[in-house]
Amino acid sequence: MHPAPSVILFSTLSGLGFGFLAFLGWGAVATSGWSAFFLWGLGYGLAVAGLLASTFHLGNPRNALKAFTQWRTSWLSREAWASVATLLILAPVALSDIFSLGLARAVGQVGGTLAILTVFTTAMIYTQIKAVPRWHHWLTPVMFLSFALAGGAMLSGRAWAPILLLIVGGVLYAVWLVGDQAFAKAGQTLGTATGLDRMGLPSVLDPAHTAGNYLKREMIFVVGRKHAAKLRRIALALASVVPALILLLPLGVWSIALAAVLHFSGALAARWLFFAEAEHVVGLYYGARG
Repeated sequence: MHPAPSVILFSTLSGLGFGFLAFLGWGAVATSGWSAFFLWGLGYGLAVAGLLASTFHLGNPRNALKAFTQWRTSWLSREAWASVATLLILAPVALSDIFSLGLARAVGQVGGTLAILTVFTTAMIYTQIKAVPRWHHWLTPVMFLSFALAGGAMLSGRAWAPILLLIVGGVLYAVWLVGDQAFAKAGQTLGTATGLDRMGLPSVLDPAHTAGNYLKREMIFVVGRKHAAKLRRIALALASVVPALILLLPLGVWSIALAAVLHFSGALAARWLFFAEAEHVVGLYYGARG
């Protein structure tokens, strides 16, 4: 599928932001005053920036409010409600930390759990799509959650953050391994797509359209194998291995800052691949798989 920059930024920034907000809500960082203001500001800034980036992928950004109306059936709507609930519930916790008001930490526990639930709803937006076999399996939400938890642990300075970062690498490898075989296992062909498989093996004589259209622009995107393999190595190194090693260096907050920059860069590469390598079955109508 076409890797739209707005969706890549949305899923990467919001995942890191809500992951960090979860750890702040859970009380992983004992802070107050200006330090609390900076940390909570960073968490809210990342999360809100990601949510705002998602609106740029809408045909009409003013329709964003309509996302809240379909919560019974739409994971996108559930994500909208979960994100707003998280930001509202954690707001008094943030103010309590900044001004040392002593608010009960139970509120932060609820807000932190909602933050992780928000990341899960984001992942389910893609996991539920049967027409994209590479996404339609349980490892997709595991990947989103592992990135959020590892990023949150890293930014909050947890000693075991390097372990979570290495787990991210393992999950990425598993996602690629399963994803590369997903389309073939789904058993979708031009014959099943057109319903002509009972009559034999159909082939495309002429394209369905003589000009570009939305489906071909958004749903069909081919990334070269060599290019994908190179990006996978970059994503694995920057999102997982290198930041995990950097966090072991005795550089204090600078280790966290450098590791965070590299991890975010690797996360962008991994998320670009997540969309670019996704093969929508609609491509079968055009004689393409990607």
